[in-house]
Amino acid sequence: MAQAQDMLPNAPQMPQINQPPPVTTKQVAAAVATANIEAAHPELEHSENRKFAMWLFLCSEVMFFTVLIGSYMMARWKNPDPHEVLNIPLTAVNTFILLSSSYTVVLALSAIQQNKRTAFLRFLVLSIVLGTAFVSIQGIEYHNLSTEGFTLSSNLLGSAFFALTGFHGMHVIIGIIWLIRTFVKGFNGGFSSKDNWGIELVGLYWHFVDIVWILLFMIVYLI
Repeated sequence: MAQAQDMLPNAPQMPQINQPPPVTTKQVAAAVATANIEAAHPELEHSENRKFAMWLFLCSEVMFFTVLIGSYMMARWKNPDPHEVLNIPLTAVNTFILLSSSYTVVLALSAIQQNKRTAFLRFLVLSIVLGTAFVSIQGIEYHNLSTEGFTLSSNLLGSAFFALTGFHGMHVIIGIIWLIRTFVKGFNGGFSSKDNWGIELVGLYWHFVDIVWILLFMIVYLI
């Protein structure tokens, strides 16, 4: 009998299954709380996606202006110095105006975060006025340069100058339109201390435009 049992094949062994660690009550409560927050505030995830898309857009704009700046530097290397016709004091004042508009945008965001709607709207209007003043002074500068014979078709440097500063001015105009739409929405009660991500987006764009202009002012007018 023992010999018969020895001749039987060995029974297959069942593989060992690692049991997952037990889930604690604290972990379940945390998961439920997170799900409730996401369900109650779906705009939070939406706003983060919009901010990420804005950062991607600004990165592409950095590459765009890098190409324009490189083209201007090459054109300036092969052409006379344009400082004889550029009105540097006027442009310095215009730079201060644009930087001031960036500060008022920050104040507008801070005001709406404190539910100070009147101050928020006033700072937005001030930002729009300052941005419009910047574009207007730039138009005056273009007119003065044209009377001096420095135009888009005068030479390669003129083409590079007006392309570089003109595209920046176009970005400022887009920002002004965006600020106006933000003001209209805020005037109709569209923002609050808990819902202001739209103002953050226009603020990111406007600060980017200001930073680009600081670089342009140094490269084109000061160096």
